[in-house]
Amino acid sequence: MSIQTIIESIKSVNTIDLFILIFATCISTYIFNFYYKYYTRPNPLPGPFPLPFFGNSHNCGPDVKEFYEQCQQKYGDICEVMLDRRYIILSRPNYIKKLFSPAQFYMRLPNSQGTVELGMCNHGLFFNETYKSWNYNKQFFAEALSAKFIEASIININQIYEEMSGYWQSLGKQNASKKNNNNNWTLETDFSAWFHGFINDVTSILATGKRTYSITSYYNTLSINKSELPDALVEDGNNFVKALVKFLESLLFFSFYSPFTRHYVPIFKSKSNSYLSNRDYLYNKLDNIVKKRRTEIKEMPETRMKKDMLTSLITAETVVEGEKFKPMTDVEIRMNLLDIFLGGSDTTANLFCFITYYLCKHPNVKEKMLSEIDSISKSFGKPYLSCDDLRKLKYCEAIIKEASRLMAPVPFTFRHTTSECEIAGYKWPAGTDFHINFAGAHGHPECWDNPKIFDPDKFCNNDNDNDNDRSAWMPFGGGKRICPGKNLATIELLLLMSSVYKNYNVELVNEHEPLKVNTQLIANCTELKVRISPRT
Repeated sequence: MSIQTIIESIKSVNTIDLFILIFATCISTYIFNFYYKYYTRPNPLPGPFPLPFFGNSHNCGPDVKEFYEQCQQKYGDICEVMLDRRYIILSRPNYIKKLFSPAQFYMRLPNSQGTVELGMCNHGLFFNETYKSWNYNKQFFAEALSAKFIEASIININQIYEEMSGYWQSLGKQNASKKNNNNNWTLETDFSAWFHGFINDVTSILATGKRTYSITSYYNTLSINKSELPDALVEDGNNFVKALVKFLESLLFFSFYSPFTRHYVPIFKSKSNSYLSNRDYLYNKLDNIVKKRRTEIKEMPETRMKKDMLTSLITAETVVEGEKFKPMTDVEIRMNLLDIFLGGSDTTANLFCFITYYLCKHPNVKEKMLSEIDSISKSFGKPYLSCDDLRKLKYCEAIIKEASRLMAPVPFTFRHTTSECEIAGYKWPAGTDFHINFAGAHGHPECWDNPKIFDPDKFCNNDNDNDNDRSAWMPFGGGKRICPGKNLATIELLLLMSSVYKNYNVELVNEHEPLKVNTQLIANCTELKVRISPRT
């Protein structure tokens, strides 16, 4: 009788009211489950209070580095946030050390729906969580980025630098001609735009043997005299670079926002669709590059093959742990190429901008650097320095390290445990996710004297990253997942420092203006206005 009564009462309920009731029940159940998990989580830590569906994404704001700094100041060296899942933020070097052990392979992130949607899951290096596949790719990069390859790359880097220098002189003389003084020119320009374009060109030619013509594109926007290159070629390269930048933005979006938010919240859904459309364009572009090179290889004698990383990826057959691997598929090659572009472009360009900013703010450091550059350049008397010459620039290298300590190009990274471990005095179950706060560790007062002061001498008296704790300085990451391109990036930066500052006076247009940086997955220098003139 009671069941019949219930059925009759349901029939009498308005359909809309019934839908609202079911919807409210589902929402209430989700909220109850969300907070039940939150209040029963293992090792509860201080951190901002999370909201259902959004976690702490509303707390993050537009700048991730700033959010991490606020968390460290308010909650300490270990705290937690809730994004698409719970993350433990570590900002103290000795907490981080174990997760950067060279003896153990840690996942960056568990395979998620977001990385699957982007097509990044278990390909390349960055989002590859399958050790066997990751180790194969890691070994390839270790072999491809050999000392011989880096030495040969100096020729290409110098050629592109000379082209960029020629553009500066052209623009400077155009300005000076207005004042009838062609021989004594100055140029106010944006170093951020120039060096993002420069490093994109370098990365592209080392990776594929082809240019993006990014510096040409930027020159054409500034000059009354245009480049002789076809507009379509320059525009195509420009679109490719824009797609790379947008894809980098999408990595954080798809990593941190839940599938529900991405698929059903209108603003986020629109952004998600835009990112996926950009992904399709970028993947299609890379696939065409791979297919074209495969055809070239088939039709070209081995002696005439291009010596770039794409050719090596296509022809590679490597032995790992005694097992022979078949040549990479086109998808595997595409994703490795994507890692090269994402990891090798913006980070190096931004770091050079940070170096320039700190040098201009500290003229005594600049003078000491110029003295070293002039001494090395005069000793060898070459049009450009070799790798061996560049490695003698010890003070310049200390400047690179100190700039990257104060402004890490990558402000944080991820680690995901697959077994129980003890970190920061807590026992953590398998499946715990950590965020490594590089900026917090790089400025920790227990590891650095005057941590907020720019002083390259911090790195002049030791041979490693930091004698007390390697985890106190880690701009290239650490452990098995340390950046395979760190040696190439260092050589690029040394070469730029020696070339630019040997030939040009560089000063900030407004020395009182703070560094313009926006931090998401990387710390991006959005603008750096400088005044340059020939150094005599």
